[in-house]
Amino acid sequence: MPSRSTARLAALTVAAVCSAASAVVLTSPAHADAVRIHDIQGTTRLSPYAGQKVTDVPGIVTATRTYGSSKGFWLQDTTPDDNPATSEGIFVYTSSTPKVAVGDSVTVTGTVSEYVPGGVASGEQSVTEITKPTITTVSTGNAVPAPVVIDAKSVPGRYTPQGDTANGGSINNLPLQPKKYALDYYESLEGMNVQVKNAHVVTGTDPYAELWVTVKPYEHHDSRGGTVYGSYDSQNTGRLQVQSLGATADFPKANVGDTLTGTTTGPMDFNQYGGYTLVAGQIGTLKSGGLQRETTKKQTGKQLAVATYNVENLDPSDKTFDQHAAAIVHNLQSPDIVSLEEIQDNNGATDDGTVDASVTVNKLIDAIVAAGGPKYDWRSIDPVNDKDGGEPGGNIRQVFLFNPERVSFVDRAGGDSTTAVGVVKEHGKAQLTASPGRIDPASAAWEDSRKPLVGQFVFQGKTVFVIANHLISKGGDQSLTAQYQPVTRSSETQRHAQAQEVNAFVKDILKAQKNANVLALGDMNDFEFSGTAKILEGDGELWSAIKSLPKSERYTYDYEGNSQVLDQILISPAVRRDSFQYDSVHINSEFNDQISDHDPQVLRFRP
Repeated sequence: MPSRSTARLAALTVAAVCSAASAVVLTSPAHADAVRIHDIQGTTRLSPYAGQKVTDVPGIVTATRTYGSSKGFWLQDTTPDDNPATSEGIFVYTSSTPKVAVGDSVTVTGTVSEYVPGGVASGEQSVTEITKPTITTVSTGNAVPAPVVIDAKSVPGRYTPQGDTANGGSINNLPLQPKKYALDYYESLEGMNVQVKNAHVVTGTDPYAELWVTVKPYEHHDSRGGTVYGSYDSQNTGRLQVQSLGATADFPKANVGDTLTGTTTGPMDFNQYGGYTLVAGQIGTLKSGGLQRETTKKQTGKQLAVATYNVENLDPSDKTFDQHAAAIVHNLQSPDIVSLEEIQDNNGATDDGTVDASVTVNKLIDAIVAAGGPKYDWRSIDPVNDKDGGEPGGNIRQVFLFNPERVSFVDRAGGDSTTAVGVVKEHGKAQLTASPGRIDPASAAWEDSRKPLVGQFVFQGKTVFVIANHLISKGGDQSLTAQYQPVTRSSETQRHAQAQEVNAFVKDILKAQKNANVLALGDMNDFEFSGTAKILEGDGELWSAIKSLPKSERYTYDYEGNSQVLDQILISPAVRRDSFQYDSVHINSEFNDQISDHDPQVLRFRP
């Protein structure tokens, strides 16, 4: 899943302002008397009182939110019913700083609303709220209801029910089964005071003062403390986002494998940036797990080492060049060929028509030399301005770095931003019509997306074809916690078309030379088990080499508590027959001080 939009607001949660774009419109009676919170919450995700005015709803204030656009407080009933499906807590949206305090006993009169974080079009679940409130304080200084402890025993092993086909696949109207499904369990606690103990961190702290923990540390775990996302049908149910209800400056800077010892307590919220979230008024003490950045093995003299590395919108104004250089030299052991993704043009996001990236690339090469690495040479093709997606004005593209002391590049004129590279057969061997070249840049598959860069290399007399990719992102896909189950992955349509283009090009190479050494690598923006990977692999033309690793080691990216694969190196049969070595080098994705959100991948083999 890709990275969050850079346009995201710094507020920790989305605004809870009910509007035509964000509220579920329901028809119901205009007024209801003598109801309690569990009546409002009901036994499904939608309140039976949505759209109604409710009067004198009692409860204790458990927490207040005084920052951002979603100001208000959480209210919890001290007289619960005996139905585990009905939550006893609710958020009261005040729009301005609430005038109540934790421990106040109050009654609230207002209108029940179903607010959809991110808007109805996002497909997210809704949050049941009381809006336009009139608040009466009954007493102050009361004890807050004891938190519900969320642990491995309480969270079911199944993730979510199948959506109601008669309702477009939505789970909104299905009766909650909190003992059967994890998402139903979390929904049954919406707005309530909850707690996790000695929680294991599975996604490090991000720039928005958020992290992810799991209450099931042995659920699909890897040796470094994360939870691996291994298939669409094997969700990690113990994941929970943690935000701070207080000052973000005090939020712990955690890495994967760390632990929030003691108790982390606060109301259960829901937002479009991860779904169910514990908004902590009390955060456990951070205990380091001692996670260290990995270093791969050095290639032997007869091995060709090829790497792919997404350097995350790198441009000359960034402060990370020395760190990226150190990573390439020391952690990756100076691969012979490095495919870089997200190299921006010379003035970064300034949208003035600049497409040349020579300053960016040469600054990185100079930093690599300063770090003790080789003097890399490089090849790339500048894109047409603002036609390859990414950050507006950035003109991201793929770039080949190569060590000329170890490998040579076959330069063949004719490659440019709009000309399609082809394959010809010369003296019984496959050759590119242009090197470097781009795969069918006029195809609709590449609209507003990066076009694959193809290059022909020679290592110790053997030709190797390398296809550098950055397929379209997962932006627009529904979240794992969406109201529609199974979720819709709309971005796959274009990505599958792109995968077909790449596979067809590989077929052309193998048709000309059955035993050709071909690598298709880069940020594929999809999992090794995905339909995209299957299309890339085709009928055996390619194979994703990360599948040579144990399942517990297959990840390149950490998103919402899931360690998952986005970056891949796919290899042709000739490469697969060799005694290759594959390494996902974990230097970024698990750390709060990452210099990129992707882990680089390295393949070593003997052509």
